[in-house]
Amino acid sequence: MKYAWIARHTTQWPIGLACEVLGVSASGYFQHQRRKRLEYPKKRAHPENLSNEALLAHIKAIHAEVKQEYGWPRITKELHARGFNPDFPLD
Repeated sequence: MKYAWIARHTTQWPIGLACEVLGVSASGYFQHQRRKRLEYPKKRAHPENLSNEALLAHIKAIHAEVKQEYGWPRITKELHARGFNPDFPLD
């Protein structure tokens, strides 16, 4: 219940302050959020595993949209932002 309140009010209160006031650890809150994301992943409009050809088509489209200014890190972030989940993680 406390973690849900913190999550709902992250725009109003800093997470560290909310955790301190509610008597929970910030690391516990973040661990709970991570666990929640793993248990209930967002449904994506696009399939998680794309064929190489389909992924390449999306990469080329993004590259053309940004006038060939993005390198692989920004293109990877853009793919994630659009809901695609390539096999490689984004750190």
